[in-house]
Amino acid sequence: MEGVLDEFQFHQPLVACTLIGLVTGQLIPCVILGGQLQMIALGWANIGAAVAPDAALAAVASAIILVLGGQGAKGVGTAVAVAVPLAVAGLFLTMIARTLAVPIIHFMDAAAERGDYHKIDFWQIVAICMQGLRIALPAAAMMFIPTASVRAALNAMPDWLNDGMKIGGGMVVAVGYAMVINMMASREVWPFFAIGFVVATITDLTLIAIGALGLALSLMYLTLTKKAENNNGGNGGNGGNGGDSLDDILNDY
Repeated sequence: MEGVLDEFQFHQPLVACTLIGLVTGQLIPCVILGGQLQMIALGWANIGAAVAPDAALAAVASAIILVLGGQGAKGVGTAVAVAVPLAVAGLFLTMIARTLAVPIIHFMDAAAERGDYHKIDFWQIVAICMQGLRIALPAAAMMFIPTASVRAALNAMPDWLNDGMKIGGGMVVAVGYAMVINMMASREVWPFFAIGFVVATITDLTLIAIGALGLALSLMYLTLTKKAENNNGGNGGNGGNGGDSLDDILNDY
């Protein structure tokens, strides 16, 4: 349901996997899984009529498989590889849920014409719960799978298949991040990407230190951009943004 409400972000892979890890006592492996799935889902977005893969079902189902498998952090690579086809399957379930939501909208329109606000609220709750069942029913079905069966299936997988799934899962993470770079990259921010990759190779720096450095660079970029715009007359068109298409659009408005 949170994927529709979009308020507390419970449907995000990092949050969903972390909550499952807290409940099952497998916090560290689930956080690692959620972090990798979050990197994949960064490039997923609903654009117009195109529906993105279901990150919520992928996160919940793969976390359940990871917990039932009992492999801990070693099973994260396999869980990530399994999450991708699960996300595609979730896309099919999303299309079914949205198709079923069409008559509900007509019911709400009819209730609005009659001035029946209680019916409008009722059908609104029904539609939201239907979105929740889209994730809850597959997750509940997976919970009935015996743990021994899941572990036996994972242990029966040959080494070449396990290694291939781990490599494929790592490549999918890179593809998700590359999609984000492709959307936001411009001539002005490419140097920051280069700096980030160089800084990431310094093993003595922690994630907090790298994050603080990134924040400082962002503030410097915003400050210098603002000064450049002021020097070129405030809203001076293309002269103050150096060719950034997003800034051009914002300045036009």
